[in-house]
Amino acid sequence: MDWLSAEPLLRIALPGLLFILMAFWECRRPARELTGHQRYRWCHNLLLVTLNSLLVRLLMPVLPVTVALYAAHEQSGVFHLLDLPYAVSLIAGLVLLDLTLYLQHRLFHRVPALWRLHRMHHADQDVDVSTGLRFHPLEILLSLLIKMLVVWLLGVPAEAVIAFEVLLSAMAVFNHANVNLPQPYERWLRCLVVTPDMHRIHHSADVLETHTNFGFNLSCWDRWLGSYCKDARSPLRIGVCGLTAPREQRLDKMLTQPFRQIKSGSQ
Repeated sequence: MDWLSAEPLLRIALPGLLFILMAFWECRRPARELTGHQRYRWCHNLLLVTLNSLLVRLLMPVLPVTVALYAAHEQSGVFHLLDLPYAVSLIAGLVLLDLTLYLQHRLFHRVPALWRLHRMHHADQDVDVSTGLRFHPLEILLSLLIKMLVVWLLGVPAEAVIAFEVLLSAMAVFNHANVNLPQPYERWLRCLVVTPDMHRIHHSADVLETHTNFGFNLSCWDRWLGSYCKDARSPLRIGVCGLTAPREQRLDKMLTQPFRQIKSGSQ
């Protein structure tokens, strides 16, 4: 398979299929009763996804995959300097990219200027599959730059980058889904990956809970690095204080949110 040419299809197909399945599950057996107007939220969240997809493709043609191919051609990066076997580079690349996203996530919560970008994701009044795709375009561009830098420094194989991007999109849909897994399976699965019940706590309006459960894929980073929260302390309230008005879910309000002063909206 030509991984590079198949990358756009792979990036859309698996997350898209999972989105449909999880959305159907949400409709049939939601974990939480939605507080807002779902059609209104979804309309604007999906408009944002469309805008982000266009920006990434049109304004950022030098994607992490291209950087990976360049590093392989130049034999640059830690993996190439150490002459690691391909399988080791592939697995190490996936794991270290996931760690990078975990650390980046913590950074976006702690640096005020970065939080202003990231809080748009948290300002969703409900958490469901559409929330997993709701990020400010500037946050996406910054995240791409960070990933490209890490891919270049490590020399991550292009196949690992493609696999990671597909996995990241699929897991974002999965762990934001408004569903409850059967508890025995949830406890077992949470030992390995971030589950919906685990990640939902991260979207709490309680600041102490917001600063927990930063993981995207693997749940071990939160456990090992002291940011794990097993259960919410009280009935979970979703969102960001100061950004609860329905108008804040409009596309224009989401895009301008980082540049507006929001009372009680800081971390």
